[in-house]
Amino acid sequence: MPKPEFTFRYRVRNWPEYNQALVGRGRLTLWFDDTAVAGWRANDQSVAPGRPRVYADTTIECALTLKAVFHLSLRATQGFLESVLTVLRLELPVPDYSTLSRRQPLLAANLPFPTSARPRHIVVDSTGVKVYEAGEWHAGKYLRNRRRTWRKLHLGVDETTKETVAVEVTTSRVHDSTRLPTLLCQVTDHIVQVSADRGYDAHACYESIVSRGAVPTILPRKNARLGSGLDPPAWRTARDENLREIQAQGHYEWRVSTGCTRRSLAENTVSRFKTLFGGRLWARTLESQQIEAFVKCAALNRMTGLGMPSSVRVL
Repeated sequence: MPKPEFTFRYRVRNWPEYNQALVGRGRLTLWFDDTAVAGWRANDQSVAPGRPRVYADTTIECALTLKAVFHLSLRATQGFLESVLTVLRLELPVPDYSTLSRRQPLLAANLPFPTSARPRHIVVDSTGVKVYEAGEWHAGKYLRNRRRTWRKLHLGVDETTKETVAVEVTTSRVHDSTRLPTLLCQVTDHIVQVSADRGYDAHACYESIVSRGAVPTILPRKNARLGSGLDPPAWRTARDENLREIQAQGHYEWRVSTGCTRRSLAENTVSRFKTLFGGRLWARTLESQQIEAFVKCAALNRMTGLGMPSSVRVL
């Protein structure tokens, strides 16, 4: 007998504020303060042979952010930034498209987000993104037997602020559970809880969460069994406790009571990422694709900071 499907309806309670936030995302407001103008050119003296760098990393990151937000090519980004500086009457050099392409994989992969004094509840998920290759029609017509190339985008999202606090890009054959410890290493704040789906029900995930002093609320696999042993390790004890609570409360009740249902916010972040920036990474190499994902997530955090909907279930 098939299980009944439940469809819930939600109503946005702060629609006027959220509507203004959506309008604010489209505003073209650019400014350069004195600190940005002073740090536009690279001041560090390189000891490596060759010509020293002309542009600072913040300059390259600024150009790549404009490229991601406005869906521009590298050449169009150069022209866009030149026109912006002309309108602002700033006599600053603009990196050409080849410089942007060459400097992109050399940037420091840091995701800027404010440090929080409160403990964080991290929700984790991953998705597939396309990379540069032949289009769908071309692949279906001429490359039927050729395996398509794509990447995995792993995201860690703060459950309260809905900001992306950890991001990583890997090849398609990397399992989700192997990247959770790396994602948690990017979060320096105190973590109180980590929620994820069944793909993260693994020894390494539980161990990395417990080592941070957090509570793991990971959906167990369908064939999950209680551990056997007189002196189980800490990660096994945490997993067995979840299994016992599920047996006592029920699967759905356990998810609601522990806050595991909030992991859907990671799926929502994936949806917003693909809606705003598309489901493709335009960089050619894995290092450049990693920086591209960091730049897009940083821009997404700024849009999230403008305002997010506050919804309540009505049915």
